[in-house]
Amino acid sequence: NSINSVEKKSLLEFSTLYVNLEPCTHFGKTPPCVDLILKHKIPTVIIGCRDIFSAVNGLGIKKLKDAGVYVVENILGRKCLFLNRRFFGSIEKNRPYIILKWAETADGFMDIRRLKNQTGSFAISANETKIITHKWRTEEQAIMVGTNTAMNDNPMLNARYYAGNNPIRILIDKDLKVAATNFIFNSEAQTVVFNKIKNGVEKNIEFIKLDGDDSNFLNKILEILCKKNIISVIIEGGQKLLDSFIKNNLWDEARIIISQNKIREGLHAPILKAIHKEKYTCGIDSIKIYYNS
Repeated sequence: NSINSVEKKSLLEFSTLYVNLEPCTHFGKTPPCVDLILKHKIPTVIIGCRDIFSAVNGLGIKKLKDAGVYVVENILGRKCLFLNRRFFGSIEKNRPYIILKWAETADGFMDIRRLKNQTGSFAISANETKIITHKWRTEEQAIMVGTNTAMNDNPMLNARYYAGNNPIRILIDKDLKVAATNFIFNSEAQTVVFNKIKNGVEKNIEFIKLDGDDSNFLNKILEILCKKNIISVIIEGGQKLLDSFIKNNLWDEARIIISQNKIREGLHAPILKAIHKEKYTCGIDSIKIYYNS
């Protein structure tokens, strides 16, 4: 995109290219970046960090240098590693980058104490905060909930409050209890349903059957998502699903919205033990971001 944006291509012979990740040497969704650089005779390339993917991993740098390009490596290296954390994480861990997200009250509850069969969403965060949470949705490839959240809250799981792409909706519904009339099955986005009953595709909905016991259920799901080239997922489920990811240490980042409201009793929010933390305000709410060390 950067090279194509230059109208007078002859200027590229006098340019310097800054790139956060080592240019690739293999054919993927696009032709090799290195070949494009050499085609336009760009003389200097500044690289933030190496690409650890086995098909690259220094080969792009070597090809550039062998062709006489002046290459400088590891500029703002740590920041570039962080910027590419989803991509690197999927390669190193063979699973998507997992972002846990929930809202909790000032006294640590994420939902009211529900009566039997009581449904309907319980709003904790302010309306203004929805804008940033929907922005988050546009920045990741997929969003996941479990059966109870899909049934109780009937979420749309789209990005209606912020311009951008809707994420792929992922539903864990082992017994296929969620009604076909729920919003998660509408035509606004692709939906993947992990279950124990059937395989198949129905319009924009893919059903994937997982056999065996529940002990390795999450790992199987994440492995399949990785094979589908989904490298980032926001987990917006309820307490049970979030605790499952935390218990199995299958998370990389957690974004917790804390309201000023108190409800004094209800469903307790998950508890994290993490080292790195950031905090900022969003209107009347505050947001804490944890990174799993």
